[in-house]
Amino acid sequence: MRPEHESGFSIAIDDSSQIGETRRTAMAIATASGLTETEAGKLALIATEAATNISKHATRGEVILRSIVGDGVRAVDLIAIDSGPGIADVDRALGDGYSTAGTAGHGLGAMARLASDFDIFTVPGGGTVLYARIENESGTSNRRPPFDVGVVRVAKRGESECGDDWGIVMEDSRVSLAVADGLGHGEAAAKASRLAVMIAAEHPSEHPAAVVTAMHAGLRATRGAAVAVAELTLSDGAVRYAGLGNISAAITGTADARSLVSHNGIAGHEMRKGQEVRYDWPTDSLLVMHSDGVSARWDLARYPGLVSRHPSVVAGVLYRDFSRGRDDALVVVVRAAA
Repeated sequence: MRPEHESGFSIAIDDSSQIGETRRTAMAIATASGLTETEAGKLALIATEAATNISKHATRGEVILRSIVGDGVRAVDLIAIDSGPGIADVDRALGDGYSTAGTAGHGLGAMARLASDFDIFTVPGGGTVLYARIENESGTSNRRPPFDVGVVRVAKRGESECGDDWGIVMEDSRVSLAVADGLGHGEAAAKASRLAVMIAAEHPSEHPAAVVTAMHAGLRATRGAAVAVAELTLSDGAVRYAGLGNISAAITGTADARSLVSHNGIAGHEMRKGQEVRYDWPTDSLLVMHSDGVSARWDLARYPGLVSRHPSVVAGVLYRDFSRGRDDALVVVVRAAA
């Protein structure tokens, strides 16, 4: 499950000194991910511009970098998040020759051209979330994955490891997604959630209830974790879901949005029965799963146009506006590729 190896970094931007840190971190993660010197340079330019825009116009925000290595893919995703004044005219900002005063001079248009994939959501007076991916072109398959995935995974401030984890396996018309939230924080929580994902990876073809049952049995020697597994199939337009503990999940983006039901318990310590529920899943909808480090009191209808953005942008908005700020946070958003 999740065949690639993933690592991530989150850089808080509240001072111009973090711009250099963001650039250096981007270069380091690009090199470690196997990107070429040219590709690493592109990522560094995007990261520098994103951090500069936050520092100058939003005062504070965050840049999240996620390395993706494996299964024929080498890439780095960047999500830049702020709650600043937003961009009044996005089309103009993305046009040639436009740059914010005093920035590195590359502008949003250049960032979009440099990126392998790019998207942005901004609301005047309500902040901006920007997504950019740089891929290693020599290792990228011409075959597009059947699902688009967006992820924000951030450790609690002061912790070196995130106690939340996730895993995914994609097939032609099916995806199996697991999310785990280890009890507490730090290394022990990370160990439990990582093990839960590894167990799910050993059962990629089994239905969610069976996978949750296997997680429960395998986590007995750990402090335990809240877990959830979702199986999405395009052929019959369905989500099959089983959850144990306080993982939140919802099918959203359409008129019949609904929450998915998890049961009380904690994998490794208490589970009455692994129960699975089937839900209809319109192909234009989103599946959102997140840990309890993010409040479940969100409603995408509050953000006109957001449901059509890349899942990474959706994940960034939910993290920005609903992260509790005192816990590890994980948001995973999945949509069938167009």
